[in-house]
Amino acid sequence: MFEEISLLAGAISLSTSAGLNAYLPLLIVGLAARYTGLVRLNEPFGVLTEGWVLAILAVLLLFEIVVDKIPVADTINDLFQTASRPLAGAILFAGISGPAGQVHPIIALLAGLLIAGGVHAVKMTVRPIVTAVTGGMGNWFVSVLEDTVSFLLAALAILVPLVALGAIVVIVAACLARLDDRRAEG
Repeated sequence: MFEEISLLAGAISLSTSAGLNAYLPLLIVGLAARYTGLVRLNEPFGVLTEGWVLAILAVLLLFEIVVDKIPVADTINDLFQTASRPLAGAILFAGISGPAGQVHPIIALLAGLLIAGGVHAVKMTVRPIVTAVTGGMGNWFVSVLEDTVSFLLAALAILVPLVALGAIVVIVAACLARLDDRRAEG
């Protein structure tokens, strides 16, 4: 029972991470599954451990990291990532959510799609505001923060998935509390 809950927490956390950066959690999971054995991927997602897939993910990650720091280019990139981030979340959720048959594949894909898609929608809404408010000067900082959170969530999802899920709950609660405070002020 504990293992199933941990796998579910990891799947949720990885999908959340993918909503911020599609390629970072895919690359981390692929590397962890290939080299450490800390991750067992359901088929057909074992392809994430193939060298050519890891190389493509590394190139896509490098591109996203660079483009996401540039004002306006980051917003255009977010438009293009509207498909890839939710898809990455779906792949990650279905790929690690437990032994085949434990979570129905369609439910796993939809859950990952919705989680990553929701995070991506929030990111896509906030980034143009950051650009407008800071004149583009805050984009690099917000992007580094997003990449850092994505990396930490992915790593925690693999190593201590319940801690990763707890971190997500704390982050969401803090954001909602801040939003509520802003509404009360204005």
